[in-house]
Amino acid sequence: MVNQILKAPDGPPSDVEGIKERSNFLRGTLKEVMLDRISAGIPEDDNRLMKHHGSYLQDDRDLRNERQKQKLEPAYQFMLRVRLPGGVATPSQWLVMDELADKYGNGTLKLTTRETFQMHGILKWNMKSTIQQIHGALMDTIAACGDVNRNVMCTSNPYQSEIHAEVYEWSKKLSDDLLPRTRAYHEIWLDEEKVAGTPEVEEIEPMYGPLYLPRKFKIGIAVPPSNDIDVFSQDLGFIAIVEDGKLTGFNVAIGGGMGMSHGDNATYPQLAKVIGFCKPDQMYEVAEKVITIQRDYGNRSVRKNARFKYTVDRLGLENVKAELENRLGWSLDEAKPYHFESNGDRYGWVKGIQGKWHMTLFVEGGRVADFDGYQLKTALREIAKIHKGDFRLTANQNLIIGNVSSQKKNQINDLIEQYGLTDGSQYSAIRRSSMACVALPTCGLAMAEAERYLPRLIDKIEEIVDENGLRNEEITIRMTGCPNGCARHALGEIGFIGKAVGKYNMYLGAAFDGSRLSKMYRENIGEEEILSELRELLPRYAKERQEGEHFGDYVIRAGIIKATTDGTNFHE
Repeated sequence: MVNQILKAPDGPPSDVEGIKERSNFLRGTLKEVMLDRISAGIPEDDNRLMKHHGSYLQDDRDLRNERQKQKLEPAYQFMLRVRLPGGVATPSQWLVMDELADKYGNGTLKLTTRETFQMHGILKWNMKSTIQQIHGALMDTIAACGDVNRNVMCTSNPYQSEIHAEVYEWSKKLSDDLLPRTRAYHEIWLDEEKVAGTPEVEEIEPMYGPLYLPRKFKIGIAVPPSNDIDVFSQDLGFIAIVEDGKLTGFNVAIGGGMGMSHGDNATYPQLAKVIGFCKPDQMYEVAEKVITIQRDYGNRSVRKNARFKYTVDRLGLENVKAELENRLGWSLDEAKPYHFESNGDRYGWVKGIQGKWHMTLFVEGGRVADFDGYQLKTALREIAKIHKGDFRLTANQNLIIGNVSSQKKNQINDLIEQYGLTDGSQYSAIRRSSMACVALPTCGLAMAEAERYLPRLIDKIEEIVDENGLRNEEITIRMTGCPNGCARHALGEIGFIGKAVGKYNMYLGAAFDGSRLSKMYRENIGEEEILSELRELLPRYAKERQEGEHFGDYVIRAGIIKATTDGTNFHE
């Protein structure tokens, strides 16, 4: 029986709801428009549907004005994102992605903050071949974007490597079991045809329904003491509980999310809240029922307020928990104790179980490319050719060469040294703790630079850091080109959100372990003002900090910024 306390918001459906309703389970006219050679673009309705197939139509904004002057259409291209549960890829899959980036993309790969590959610069007439070759490598792009559950994350390389293997299997199962059931992807991209002579079977989406979810939905699994996936930023987070060396289950946290809109205080980042504990074999049922609650009660009228965090805050945490348990037919157990220490990566060589080694490389901005004097992409290709373990894409945009035998370690290390690959040890800790979204020139939402600019800004911040003896102090710094939160800016001890070209809102005060949001410190400031603020703040921190005190905690204790105790007071 449905709890009568709960109801969806009133209001007419948004335009996207109409697009999904008319789409015939995410097909639209994609099959036809992708064959049209008159334009490199596609209609907006089909672009909305493309997200569910793992792609967005974009254009090169660096060329936009010049092409307008020449009366040419924008330099349209597609971004394509792979579904890669837990961020784990085989060496052969790495080689396929490396080849496709050169053959059809812009020659680079982006390691995303959701532990997967992203390619940019794919032309419309190359999309089908690209997806088919990804499929041939036993990967896909289904539901990598769109109003469905997206790539399921899990801790990349926890202290208990044997637990990682178990958690990774759960992340794969969740990712597969929560996929849309429509055959649209297979028909459009893989040329699947219905068997001749069989009667038409009415297509259904048993979990999602014909309208899918009001907005995207994200799931992550963390293994304490590492919160590298920022589990509280997820719509649904699972926190692994390990007792006597065994995985006994997961604490369940609901209602997180990073996105917001400038100038709209009804939108805000939020942290997920722990509501109980479930056993491993109960994970799927919990996830499914949480998703159906969002399906039924999420805001389908105003997309800015359609994420699950707003549903939870509007209905009330206890009401949502009661509805979840009503749908489950059983109650969650009480949450169990856990402790997070950080949300970063562990760099360099780390020995795991069964004599296997893991090497974490620092990949600035997550961009895998060949740069002047630093042939990163070539080096990783050569490593993939001899590697017998796996690659793990981390939630901090770095890369782990995983499960390396002692015999292969020397060979791989020789290639690392030959190409000068780095674990970031020559950089400041603040650079190693940095993260940026793609932003310009390809993201259509970007208001300012992020990936291309943050390294240059850190060059200047490092001077201040060095002057104050803070080179080895980890301070998380995040930059996004817009407020959507792809680099989880609200969880940076120092965060920047693009406001306009060269201008950012500056945020302070997030917790180092990802358990507290930041708050705006300065609005609409440029580089000169940013550096001026840090020339005051960082020396104070160096002199006044308590033993073991992180920067985010210090600025609150010192009264520099007020703590955000909940996303609902993020703007206060």
